[in-house]
Amino acid sequence: MKRVLSAIQPTGDIHYGNYFGAVKNWVKLQNTYECVYGVVDYHAMTMPYNPKKLRENTWALIYNLLALGVNKESLFIQSLVPEHTELCWIFNNFAAMGRVENMTQFKDKSLQSKSGADGFISVGLFDYPVLQAADILIYKADYVPVGADQKQHLELSREIAQRFNNQVGEEYFVLPEILYTETPKICSTADPLKKMSKSAGEKHNISVFEKEEVIRKKIRSAVTDTGETKAGEMSAGVENLFILLKASDNNVEYDALMTDYTNGKLKYSDLKQAVADSLVEQSNHFNMKKSEILEDRKQVKNEIKASSEAIRKFAQTTVSEVKDLCGLINVKY
Repeated sequence: MKRVLSAIQPTGDIHYGNYFGAVKNWVKLQNTYECVYGVVDYHAMTMPYNPKKLRENTWALIYNLLALGVNKESLFIQSLVPEHTELCWIFNNFAAMGRVENMTQFKDKSLQSKSGADGFISVGLFDYPVLQAADILIYKADYVPVGADQKQHLELSREIAQRFNNQVGEEYFVLPEILYTETPKICSTADPLKKMSKSAGEKHNISVFEKEEVIRKKIRSAVTDTGETKAGEMSAGVENLFILLKASDNNVEYDALMTDYTNGKLKYSDLKQAVADSLVEQSNHFNMKKSEILEDRKQVKNEIKASSEAIRKFAQTTVSEVKDLCGLINVKY
């Protein structure tokens, strides 16, 4: 089977933008590919953070991913596989300085850091994409499902792999390909011109583990008309509600309501009701699964540590072979 690698930072709760845009796809890919999914806590250190909160968020994200359907055997925690950072150091010697400096994410987050209290920008933030390349290449992933904002990082991973292969004179690393899948962009129901986001505030995101009454309130108050719609065009707010409905796999309601819209008969209240019902049904299911997981969290932690150790064996083999190819002193010498 072809191998897929994807990862997510432990930055808090999962909202429906995260779920429909990435995690739902992770679950689906497990049926077709050998999947390796990481909770990348090393990456979460590149911006100012609270150590206690980082550990809590890491385990919370593990519980959430399991509740959403990700297989335990596919999951690892990055800090339990230290070979990632060892390979990152090796890759630093195959990554062009100018290329890394031009990473869009580094520029954006640097601006955030400069505007902070002390204007501190870490070397880790600069080196973030090289560690990301190590995350991908250490498992010789064939495919990486990414959004448009991450395409640049995958291109860098391919460049590092190619430069490594050229220098050692062997096609050792697979050049990973982007796995294009349908990943809908979910916007805030409070401001449909903005992407759904935790950082934008409570009203701009809907947690997949949200209470029913909160979901219904947020959908009921969803903005449908932003005042910027051209004649004959669907407004951003209405379009966002339709995207949420379709992403929920509620195809019967979607088709019926889209027909109403085309015929000029759509009632926004009906659309909002259908979206709220669909999200509530999913959230109820996710909350039930999460409750089961939390009842035995100690066992779950042990299982994730075990899966991380099993996945680490592959990483250890890769790093050992890379060290041989690089002329480094290895354990067997």
